Amino acid sequence: MDVENLKAIVTVLLIGLMIGLQRSLTYILQKEQFFMGSRTFALIALAGYMAGWLGSEIDGFVLVVTLTIAAFIAMTYHFKVTKLGKLGITTQIAAFITYLIGLMVWYDLQNYAIFIAVLIIVLLEIKPKLQQIERHISPTDIDSVILLLVMTFVILPVLPDKMIGPYHLFNPYKTWVMAIIISALSFVGYIAIKILGQKHGVLVTGAAGGLISSTAVSITLSEIFPKRVDLIPIYAAGITISWTFMFIRVFVETLIIDVQLAKIVAIPYLLTAAIGLVYVYYLYKRAPTAEVEFHNPKLEKNPLQLSEAIKFGILFGIIYGAISFVENRYGDIGVYVVSVISGITDVDAITLSLSEMAKEQRLTQLAALTGIVAASYTNTIVKLAIVYWLGGRALGWSVTKFTILITITLFGGIALVRYLL
Repeated sequence: MDVENLKAIVTVLLIGLMIGLQRSLTYILQKEQFFMGSRTFALIALAGYMAGWLGSEIDGFVLVVTLTIAAFIAMTYHFKVTKLGKLGITTQIAAFITYLIGLMVWYDLQNYAIFIAVLIIVLLEIKPKLQQIERHISPTDIDSVILLLVMTFVILPVLPDKMIGPYHLFNPYKTWVMAIIISALSFVGYIAIKILGQKHGVLVTGAAGGLISSTAVSITLSEIFPKRVDLIPIYAAGITISWTFMFIRVFVETLIIDVQLAKIVAIPYLLTAAIGLVYVYYLYKRAPTAEVEFHNPKLEKNPLQLSEAIKFGILFGIIYGAISFVENRYGDIGVYVVSVISGITDVDAITLSLSEMAKEQRLTQLAALTGIVAASYTNTIVKLAIVYWLGGRALGWSVTKFTILITITLFGGIALVRYLL
């Protein structure tokens, strides 16, 4: 006997058994009748392998077997609909794919077959999670996704990719790309909050909120903190985790625009994120057991809107133009000044602007990194001032400890990058 064929047959049977077992357990847990279990799926997978095997000797055999399997699956679905009144076709589709996986193994695509089998099992298993997501998605959210597709595949291709306007400081194509990136990143945080719900507590909402606006999270938690001054660790954890995810967001933005720049940005920013998560965990372990809910209209507002994209596009265009202008006249020092000023209200526009200029080699990577850090740190100091102003000294001091860690990691990271370069 051919050992390789035996291995392939065992692999095919195991794949069929695993997919069939998932289907059987699903029906058993739901207390529903099922027609195709583990053994049936294993046999269907084996049929696929044998069809390929015999098809190499008999012309048209694969087609005959494929049609037979399809007819069998169609019959089970017809019986399911007519006798039980069930319309779901997931099991039947999974059975047919299992047959195709058997064929793939015969055609020496075993690694791909196993990979696809794992994906199928995962997709079948996450049905409850998908249903939960579907329940929270509204028609407005669907419209937002359509808008993102239109922005990306309809509007973007027709925009000129060249510098225009006075002093040639504005590029419509690149400006719109940046607006799409920020809209998409913010939409991820919005969907996370909508699915998980702000009721899940400070840490979950703070983390997702950091992808939208860590400033909004800081303001809201600082405002409601005086009502529960005994829960400093919880409120501080919610604020600091939103700041932590802001640093992750900045790194992702640089990664999207310029991979080479992202490699050096990763040193201070991922280190800061790691330290931030450790500090949040420390606060979490110290926090008393209590439920803290908070809501902020900005976090609940869908960020994927044409008006918001246009606003950010204008902001990016202004900052990008300002950086180009001052860099030509004042060098890196001018870039740092613009970074600090921009960081007072927004980090995204300056991050994308500096990343784009570094990619174009109009700015050194070290200068771009320094400008991004300057903007991020300025934004952090502004948020710390907000916490002190609205939340008081006790909450402010707890967050200040985190700010000290940020100072060490960010500027220490720049020093390390300078040393490595």
